[in-house]
This record gives sequence, structure tokens and C-alpha cells, in this order.
Amino acid sequence: MTKRANLAHEDEAFLSSDAGRPIRILAEYLKPLDAFQSAGIRDTVVFFGSARLREDGPMGHYYTEARELARRVTEWSNAMESPAHRFVVCSGGGGGIMEAANRGAADAGGPSVGLNIGLPHEQRPNDYITPELTLEFRYFFTRKLWFAHLARAMIAFPGGLGTLDELCEILTLSQTRKLSRPIRVFLYGRAYWEEVINFQALVRYGMINEKDLELFRFVESPEEAFQALQEGLAEDFEDISPAFARSLCCDPEDPQQPG
Repeated sequence: MTKRANLAHEDEAFLSSDAGRPIRILAEYLKPLDAFQSAGIRDTVVFFGSARLREDGPMGHYYTEARELARRVTEWSNAMESPAHRFVVCSGGGGGIMEAANRGAADAGGPSVGLNIGLPHEQRPNDYITPELTLEFRYFFTRKLWFAHLARAMIAFPGGLGTLDELCEILTLSQTRKLSRPIRVFLYGRAYWEEVINFQALVRYGMINEKDLELFRFVESPEEAFQALQEGLAEDFEDISPAFARSLCCDPEDPQQPG
């Protein structure tokens, strides 16, 4: 009997090889797309922050406050009369602040997204993500694309290099006007962020413009953050799902450019 060769899409050795890398990258775009379309997720509110901030730790109030803010956002989302899920809580899927965000959404009985990535330490999917919206990534850059692709706002709680990476990515996209719509950025905990990033020094040395400080806003409590989110997000209720933030090529004034 003639042995049948493996079909390419069933050949695990090929898919895991260097030659199969483009297919793996494409899969990390298409699988989340299918999940969001199936779940009717129109857009998201992204929570960033350290996996090391525990509820019972020395900075545990940030965990509690992230959970409370996510609960409020989800209750607001649940109350909207829309066939699509609006302003769905999205996190990096791990522990700490990420867990707090997904947990707060679960407290409110709503869906939440977890964009997890396999790492040697710290990163395992938390128990509060909606199962069908628990997505695992191999590549940081495809994961970062999905953070930005549906985001209407992001809240950055205190965090380390990963949080700084995600924050600077979004701020750079906003500063360079590479997105067809704004992503509102809130830095939770002014004292922490002003110590970690000397924004005024960046202005003083001419590395950024004074106006770039308007790309983000400091917030200090779940109440203040939620009010700021409502004020910024309530203007858009078009029912399209998913609603992608398109990348502008050259001319930010030309809305016809492909994204």
C-alpha cells in the first residue's frame, strides 16, 4: 500500500519549522479574528499592569482598584442596547493586574478577553477570562497588534518592562498619528508614573513636545477613571463588529487609505 504524504496543514513538523513561521504568524492574526467575530466583540478597554501586583501584597490596593474599575466598565457595557459587545475588558491574560481586570469583568457577569503569551515565568492564563476569549500567543508583535486593533482606551496600572513596552507602543501610535481613531490612555497612579517616567524631562530635552503630554491622562481612583472613560467613549455607538483601528500609511488626513 502506498503511504499517503502528510497534507501541509497537518504536518506538525513543518508548521513548527522555520519555513512554517509565516503560517504561524498568520494563524495568530486569524484565530483571534475568528474568536472576536464569533463572540460579537466590537471593541475593548485594555488593562495593562504588573503580573507581580498581588491582592495580598504591599501594593495590593492597585489589584483591588483594577478589579473594581473593570467591574464598573463591564456593568456599563452590559447595560448598552447594542447587538455587539462594546468596551469589553481586555488584559494580557496573566496574573496580578491582568487577573484583577478579568476578575472584575466576571464579577459583573460580562465577557472579558485574555491575550496570553507563553513565558518562562509569571505568565499563565488566569481563571477569570471568558473561555472562548482566552487566546494564547507565541509572538509578542501579533499579541501587541490585537491589543491595539480593537482598543478604544487603555488603562496602565503600575508595571514593569512589559507594561512600559505596551504603554509606549500605544503612545507612539498616537503621537505619530498612525491610527485612524484615538486610543485614550489613562495612567493609573500619578506618583508611580511620574517617578518611573520623567515626562517633563522628555519635554525639557526636546525629545517630545509639550502637546504630547495630552496623549494621556492621570487617574487616581476607580471612580475618576470610570468617569473619564465614560466621557471619552460614550460618543461612538456604531454597531459594527469587530471595529478595527486602521493603520494610516502616509497621510493622516486621508481616510481612504487601507489599514
